[in-house]
This record gives sequence, C-alpha cells and structure tokens, in this order.
Amino acid sequence: MSVHFIGAGPGAADLITVRGRDLIARCPVCLYAGSLVPRELLAYCPPGARIVDTAPLSLDEIDAEFAAAYAAGQDVARLHSGDLSIYSALAEQLRRLQRRGIPYTLTPGVPAFAAAAAALACELTVPEVAQSVVLTRVGGRASRMPERERLATFAASGATLVIHLAIHAIDTIVNELVPYYGAECAAAVVVQASSPAERILRGRLCDIAAKISAERIERTALILVGPALAAQDFRDSALYGADYRRRFREGAS
Repeated sequence: MSVHFIGAGPGAADLITVRGRDLIARCPVCLYAGSLVPRELLAYCPPGARIVDTAPLSLDEIDAEFAAAYAAGQDVARLHSGDLSIYSALAEQLRRLQRRGIPYTLTPGVPAFAAAAAALACELTVPEVAQSVVLTRVGGRASRMPERERLATFAASGATLVIHLAIHAIDTIVNELVPYYGAECAAAVVVQASSPAERILRGRLCDIAAKISAERIERTALILVGPALAAQDFRDSALYGADYRRRFREGAS
C-alpha cells in the first residue's frame, strides 16, 4: 500500500500527466482538493472507489483517511492542484506518513506559473533581459514570510517575478516593486490559468491594481511582473545561431 501524491495540474483536466492519470485509475481511495482540482479527473477513479473532498477537512482528518486506507491495504491517490513542489501543504502530510511508517510516492504536475506563461504566450526568460524566475508569495493568514524573503530583495535582481496567493495585497506589491522596476514595467494577472474560467489582465505596475479592482478578482490568480513580459528588442538566443558550435550541430569554423 502507498499514498500516491499527484500534481493534478493548474486547472485544465487534460493537463494531468499520464502517470498521474494511471495512478488515479488503479487506486481504490482518492483524496482530492475539491476547491481547486477539476472534478473531471474523478472520472478516472475505478468503480466503487472511495472519493473524499479534502477541502473541508483538517490535517488530522486527512491523516485519519491515510491511516484507514493503510489498515485496509488500499492504495490512495492524493490529488493536489498544480505541482507538488510549491505551496501544496505537502510537507506536513509527508511528516505524518513518515511517523506512521506509511509508504508514499510523488508524481509532479504542470505548475500554475507554467500555465500562466502559456496563457500569456510568453517566455519568462529572455536573452539579456531576464534569465531568472522567482516564485514567491506575500505573508498572510496561513503563514508569515521569512524576514529575509522580501519582495524588494527579489526585485533588486530584475528577475521575472511570479507572485502566488497575493492578489489581496496588490497595492502593497506595486508600492514595493515600482522603485526597482519602474511604474511602466509590464505586469499581468492570470486567473485560474488553463481552466475554462481563465481570465487574463495585462498592464503595467502603474495600472494593474486598478484593473484588478475593476474585474473584482479576489482569488486563484497569479501576478507576474518583469521586463521579460513585454520584451521586443532582444537578441536571439545563441542556441539556434548558425555559427554556434554545440554537441548536436557543428557551427561555422
């Protein structure tokens, strides 16, 4: 018996991996985060599967479901939205399983920031404009940010910022970022990336807060900021340059 943690993707049901889909199909128990995971994925569950929406459950109640499945020798598909590696509340569940000696596996999923970039039809890294992407958030009720992880610290690098779980703090975010990126820097908000309800707002740091307010966006949105979002006059990557010598293609001598 194992608990299989599966990244269910950012919103579109068909963005789950083949491995994740196949794991769902063979597990007699499925725990899913009903507030974010598309219900269409439950169609892959085997007939008679125990299906539990964990949105209203506490960690203790989720842990009890793991323990009951373990006692019954039943594999569990545990579905989380996006990818498991960030903001998934995975670590505390793994800690509980380790204490109980229950085996588990992790299957990655398509992360929300990748779906947002696809929605914007842009690359988050552009030659000589931005070569780093910072995935971060702001402090909130769920947890505080470590003191050393400030938006200003990240902004000083000029990297592309992808800010999660922070739409409620857009005014604070703008005030912190303008001194580093400038008021005219490109900014965008992607709501429910890849889902049927997806919405996209494009703007600049100077007007993105007003656009968010006008659209009454309150949750399930990513904020993206950085010059790479609107880069036009940049040099081509050397990767495909005719005179660039690399292992799989000989360049000009």
